[in-house]
Amino acid sequence: MVSGADLAASPRASAAPAIAAPAWLAVASLAISTFASVTTEFLPIGLLTNIAASLHVSEGTVGLMITMPGLVAALTGPLLIIASGRLDRRVVLLALSSLLVLSNVLAAMAPNLATMLLARVLLGLVVGGFWTFAPGATGHLVPAALQPRAMSYVLAGISVATIAGVPAGALLGDLIGWRAAFIASAVVASCVLVLQARVLPAMPPARAVQPRDLLAPLTHPASRLILLVALFLVAGHFTGYTYLRPMLQQVFGLSTPAVTTLLLVYGVAGFAGTFVGGQLVARNVRGTALAAALVIAVVLLLSSLAGHGAAAGTVAGAVAVFAWGAAFGLVPVAMTTWMLKAASATPEAGQALLVSFFQIAISLGALVGGLIVDGMGVVSALLAGGALAALASLLIGINRNPS
Repeated sequence: MVSGADLAASPRASAAPAIAAPAWLAVASLAISTFASVTTEFLPIGLLTNIAASLHVSEGTVGLMITMPGLVAALTGPLLIIASGRLDRRVVLLALSSLLVLSNVLAAMAPNLATMLLARVLLGLVVGGFWTFAPGATGHLVPAALQPRAMSYVLAGISVATIAGVPAGALLGDLIGWRAAFIASAVVASCVLVLQARVLPAMPPARAVQPRDLLAPLTHPASRLILLVALFLVAGHFTGYTYLRPMLQQVFGLSTPAVTTLLLVYGVAGFAGTFVGGQLVARNVRGTALAAALVIAVVLLLSSLAGHGAAAGTVAGAVAVFAWGAAFGLVPVAMTTWMLKAASATPEAGQALLVSFFQIAISLGALVGGLIVDGMGVVSALLAGGALAALASLLIGINRNPS
């Protein structure tokens, strides 16, 4: 989900001895797998109008392609870590990579929405599993002193995917068609599977995670606040973000090439925001989360107002997209670092719950946004998303004691 640049830069990590290249290759395989799974999760956002026309359904209905894997991931992440018990994590990760290939192939061949949603259910299992297992697997690959750095690489794969998935999907869809975009994703997933089969060692867990372990973070006020903020902020973001392409076309009046360009601008801005966030959270994690929430709220609300007049134009669209992308790039690193501090006694449980809340928020945002788009239009979805992000800002601002 995020890069742990601030952790990776600790004296302990930097002073650690170098380890063999195969270990870092194994870490890289986990980073690429998390990148591939989350990119696939967000791929339909950049292809939304294309898929809707091809499957003969509304754009709001196609939003279920985002809702479905998010809900499944939210439920299966914690369940998988309990159900897997002491099963070798190598076996679990290879099974998840195989499911990722299958999901992409099924999506590429889908003749109707029902088949597509089945593919997305399989993807939900993959996303929930990778977000849960991959960061902890680094403990089997590198010494303890280097684990923060290794974990940051794995989580950076998720961060980059949340930013790059949409522009990548839009570009591939425009160049070679939306089905070919899923085939390309399947090819990447297949390469990851082969790499992992070669480089991942046996990774038996030290102990099985118990259900009560997942409840521990809920006993801390700071952890509860973080989960609530994540729910409102991420839901608000995805209420608008799922329909980013229609927004750029209908609100800002942009052509298809201009939309594709601005989706790439969004990706670049978000990528930069992710790494800048690593520096900002080291100074003030709450302040970073607050700044991100405020910028997202302002962009969505102002864009909704712009939509009530004539098309706002390319410059306004570019400013909105850049600010929005950079702000959301801060969110994963800020929320994860904040949770690690708040739930330091039970970090894995805190991470599992944060993943679930993120995925629930993604699903709710896409679902609510779809209902609003179909019923009242894109402008209303932007207004609703901005209101949710503003509520998240208010929660951060008024709760000054939790750290």
